Parts: sequence; C-alpha cells; structure tokens
Amino acid sequence: MRRVLMISPHFPPDTNAGSHRVRLLAPYLAEHGWEPTVIAVDPSAYEGRLDAGLAALVPESLRVVRASAWPASITRPLGIGDLGLRAYAGIRKAAVDVLAGQRHDAVFITIYPTYPAFLGPSLKRRFGVPFVLDYQDPWVSAWGREVGGGPNGTPDWKSRVTRALAERLEPHVVRAADALTAVSARTYEDVLARVPGASPRACAAIPLGFDVHDREALADGVHLDPGFDERDGLIHLCYVGTVLPKGYEVLDTVLAALAALRRQSPAVADRLRLHFIGTSNQVTADAASRVLPRARDAGVGDLVTEAAPRVNYLDALSAQTRAHAVLLLGSSEPHYTPSKVFPALLAGKPIIAVYHAASSVLDVLRSAGVDADALSFDDRHPVSGRVGPLTAILGALAAGHSPAAPRVPCAALRDWSAHALAGQLARVFDTVAA
Repeated sequence: MRRVLMISPHFPPDTNAGSHRVRLLAPYLAEHGWEPTVIAVDPSAYEGRLDAGLAALVPESLRVVRASAWPASITRPLGIGDLGLRAYAGIRKAAVDVLAGQRHDAVFITIYPTYPAFLGPSLKRRFGVPFVLDYQDPWVSAWGREVGGGPNGTPDWKSRVTRALAERLEPHVVRAADALTAVSARTYEDVLARVPGASPRACAAIPLGFDVHDREALADGVHLDPGFDERDGLIHLCYVGTVLPKGYEVLDTVLAALAALRRQSPAVADRLRLHFIGTSNQVTADAASRVLPRARDAGVGDLVTEAAPRVNYLDALSAQTRAHAVLLLGSSEPHYTPSKVFPALLAGKPIIAVYHAASSVLDVLRSAGVDADALSFDDRHPVSGRVGPLTAILGALAAGHSPAAPRVPCAALRDWSAHALAGQLARVFDTVAA
C-alpha cells in the first residue's frame, strides 16, 4: 500500500464547493492501492457556514490532519481574506510534519485556493516526493481581466493584482509538477498552452463525480425549506448554485424564454415557478440577489424566487429532489464544469440544461439519458439564439410534459462514480511514483 498526502484547504464541514473534490476521491483510494492522508484547514478558520451533514459523509477511517490559519477577523481589515494565504504557514507545517514522520509516495494539491500549490515544488525538493497539481478551476482565468470584484462584477485593482500574481506563480509550480489533473481536459490543456516548457509525466481529466451514498444520507435529517410547496398545483423548476458573472448571458436567455412564453401563452407561463437557491458565494442573510433584479427587468419577476445565501450540500440536494425539474446553467467559458451537475443527477428529476457545446457536462448528461444538445451553444451560435427552443421546453414543462428523468445509477455513468474516478487518480499516482 502506497501513501499519498492530499492537501485540500476546503474540506467538510466547510460548505465551499472546493470541499467536495477530496471528500469524494480520498475514501476510495485505498481500494486502488493508495492510503491517503488529508490536510485541511481547521474548521474554526472557515468563514462560511459549517455543515455537520456534509462532515458526516466523510468516513471515520479517513485520516484528516487539520492545519491552523490566521483568523479572518484579523487579516480582512488588512485586505487578506483568501483562505490559502491565511492558512499557508499552517498547511506547510502540517505537511512537513506528516512527510517527516512517515514516508509518502506522492503529494496531491488541489486548487482553489491556489497559493498552497506553491508548496508542491518545495515539498518535492525537501522530501524527494513527486507531486500532482489538481485544477478544480483555472488558476489564470477571466478574473482580473474581464470580471472581478468591482461594480457589477467588473475588474478592480485587487482582482488585477490577483491575476498578475497568478500569471507569475503558476508557471513555476506547473513546471515542477510531475502530473496535472483537472475537472476537464480543456482545463489542463489550457494550462500547458499557458506554460511553455511544462512536461508533466501524466495528465488526466477527472471530473468531480458523484457518490450514490449522498442521496441515501437525505433520509437521516431534516432539511431546509426550499421555499416552495411541490403540491400546490404549480410546476417548480429549481436551480441551485452560484451564479457567476460569466453566466449572466445564459441566465438572461432563460429569463427571456420565460418572458416569451408569457407573451405567447400567459396561462401556461403562470403555472411555472423558477426558484434560484444559493446564487451568491456568501452565506450571510444579506447576500445580494443576482437573479431577481434581472428577472424583474425581463418582466417575469413574479414567476421567479431567489434565496441568495449559499446553502448546505444536503439542503441543496433535498430542494432538487422536491422540485418537478432541475435547471442547470453553464457559462460562456467552454471549460465550465460545475460541481452542481452531479447532485442534479442524484436528485433523479428531469433536467433542463443550457451549456457551451464544448463543456464536458454534456457528455455526462448524455450518458444519463438527458437531452442537453437542444440547448447547447458555441461561439458561432450564441446562447441568445436558444430562446426559441428553450421557450418550447418551458412551455411543455408547464403543460405537464416533462423531459425524461436521468438514469442514475446506470452503467453509462459508472466512469463518473467516485470509486471509478479514484481509480483514475490512483493510476496517475502510480505513474509519478514509479
């Protein structure tokens, strides 16, 4: 049995989307010959809501070492809120202690946050252990160039500085990495294009995946009221997850289709309710709405509800299981592979998905029997041109003609199960440790 040290600052009970990557993969690695140790940040350092239900999904047998971090209450007044920066020294100490105490055959570092990835080269030099750099999101992206923390999601000085640092740090880390893994092939291909001279011994596309046991956990607790009653005679379409600036064009297309349906068949449109849950990356009750203002501008504000604060994982899954159908929205970025697709599949409800044609999400949906091609778009055929087909689909849903529900579990989705994906990752570890 070989050993791997997995560094994942976000980890249950943290509700951040980054918590799920290692949560899903680590428990199954031992079945593929690798014993994992996870280094995560101490829960006291997380700024978001803690989710005890999510923590309960982590097997007690998994070894988790908690690293210290500077309190956000001290660093935020200084302009530092990034968890990777606040916990960098604590993660480094924890990693050194683990590697000095017991021989490991590989180090795995997942980003976001990005700054702990800088530990990879130094741990490799000090302990002679190969390291794998994992991308849940691009290190260098539209952030700081097209979008940022300024008004209406525009770049501000801080996002520009973050981007400039990323452009300088990423090549150093990537050139030292023994392997690159990412949620999609396009993600690591873009990395290799950005970093001349990078020569990892292995590259692999490993999507986030799913664990069928997550659905079973719903029966063990009481979950958040989704804000609608599925028995009230209306048709409820539910979207769960953050709405990002690069996804506004897709969102506006959905709202335009709903407005078109209202003009064509007011009585049919009035049977629909679109619910957007957890649209902000904030957990506080005063999190700003991202959907309702746009829905009002489109003339359909009365058909839309929004609960902006981020919700717990099992609460989100529960809301989707209660809806009549699930709405999945991508963005204008082809690599966009959000984690929300797998909980949507686990919900077992009909899915309406709008994604870039190059997104690997479409492959997953096709495998589950979901017809997502009708609403796909690309650079030559923008999403705004899908208003007509989307209007027809919404009309059919309101009239009681739902799309087919996904087939989960099924043989075609086996490759996206947490167990199968852990096997893919183990093969990457085998390569770098050989």
